Amino acid sequence: SIFLTVRGRELAELCRRRHRIVLEFLRAIGVSEAVAATDAEGLEHHVSEETLAALEQATRRLGGR
Repeated sequence: SIFLTVRGRELAELCRRRHRIVLEFLRAIGVSEAVAATDAEGLEHHVSEETLAALEQATRRLGGR
């Protein structure tokens, strides 16, 4: 088994959040599930917090989560 430290859990949650935001945005603009999943894997590592916030807002406006 692998056990994360508190900091490790925080980092993992941050990574999941970034991935979710990018993935939901791509889905909201009509990108197919398979392509959105692949693209989100790369984009999430290179997008700024400012852009993530804008993607999250745009997803809400487009009717996503």
